[in-house]
Amino acid sequence: MEEAIIKQYPMKPKKNKLAALVKRFFIVSAGAIIMGVALELFLVPNKILDGGITGISIILAHLTGLKLGALIFILNLPFFYIGYKQIGKTFALTTLYGIAVMSVSTFLLTPVKVFTDDLLLCTVFGGMILGIGIGLVIRFGGCLDGTEALAILLNKRLPFSVGEIILFINLFIFTCAGFVFSWKYAMYSVITYFICTKTIDVVVQGLDESKSVWIISDQMNEIGDAIMARLGRGVTYLNGEGAYTGDNKKVIFCVITRLEEAKLKSIVEEFDSSAFIAVGNISEVRGGRFKKKDIH
Repeated sequence: MEEAIIKQYPMKPKKNKLAALVKRFFIVSAGAIIMGVALELFLVPNKILDGGITGISIILAHLTGLKLGALIFILNLPFFYIGYKQIGKTFALTTLYGIAVMSVSTFLLTPVKVFTDDLLLCTVFGGMILGIGIGLVIRFGGCLDGTEALAILLNKRLPFSVGEIILFINLFIFTCAGFVFSWKYAMYSVITYFICTKTIDVVVQGLDESKSVWIISDQMNEIGDAIMARLGRGVTYLNGEGAYTGDNKKVIFCVITRLEEAKLKSIVEEFDSSAFIAVGNISEVRGGRFKKKDIH
């Protein structure tokens, strides 16, 4: 169905698409390398953890002696498949590439001497640098940890929000860190995680799991069909009127997850680069048909 829509309506020039692809390539690469720097030069040598799959990998690397980069890549592979099924091909490929770059960067940076062994400095600056790296990748449609993809999947089966599931997972990881490293390092890890989260918030401009999107365009039907086909999200057409011109306008309204925001914007640009798009954060979504439809 997605291919049919792509052929039926005009696409953006190949040159613009190539430029956007190259930009995404460089930003995701930079974000992944920055995360590798945070891990190997600030956090891991000082027994400070990140949350999610990365935190589990750090604990396993300490217990088994295996390379951190290899563990991060291997443990994230199942969640790459989940991301492909739940969010889409672009997100999954961007995520796989980012995790691969980040894993390689940890290999290359392992022999490099750490900047400082001061735990407070490593906690603060490590968390900030980590957040910058993760935020850049999320902003361009990917992810560097499979926890969110898992949380989105579990959200359909459990009475908890995506954010609550991620919180439960990370509390378990930091508790394990307390037994493996000591409670002092576990508490520093919690501080790092908090700083990292707030830094991502600044970079991505919003960490809410759901976002409301309002789109005004003359290509309303084409954009609406593409959103339903490629994202599996329902859309609502609203009647509007321009206050200045008095012209009747159709407004597209839909609700998406923040990980789908980059793909939705690219869909809109394919059909109308001058379309008006307003994106807002939503603290809670209930009822209706927000659950994602299967894309065949």
